[in-house]
Amino acid sequence: MWIPIQINETSAEPLYHQITVQLRALIVSRQLAAGTLLPSIRELAQQLKCSIITIRRVYQDLEAQGLLRTRQGMGTYVAEVDEDDRDRHRFEAVVTAFEAAVDAALRVQCTTAEMEKILQQVIAKRNEQKKPGGS
Repeated sequence: MWIPIQINETSAEPLYHQITVQLRALIVSRQLAAGTLLPSIRELAQQLKCSIITIRRVYQDLEAQGLLRTRQGMGTYVAEVDEDDRDRHRFEAVVTAFEAAVDAALRVQCTTAEMEKILQQVIAKRNEQKKPGGS
């Protein structure tokens, strides 16, 4: 099974973090349905051109969060996640992204008003792109 995870080798974010964030997003957005069999650790490591140890850690951490289940000899599956947990994971992902964006803005000394304006512009741009015929 191919999983749509994109690695940015020039990112300051560790590879482990990039994979974890994207796989968590695929699960909580239901793009990977409960019960979906994931690639083996070795297969996903080959697909993403990274270490088996990295993928093992991703799977173990997502299992500890209740998003994956591993059955000995059967593989690793997407766990059934109740709505409250799903919402919590969704919002945590967004809060983390916003915190990173605010940190970046503060590093270049943006004001609160500038950050709010930028956020509104990004939202408007994304909404425009989602419309039929949008770029």
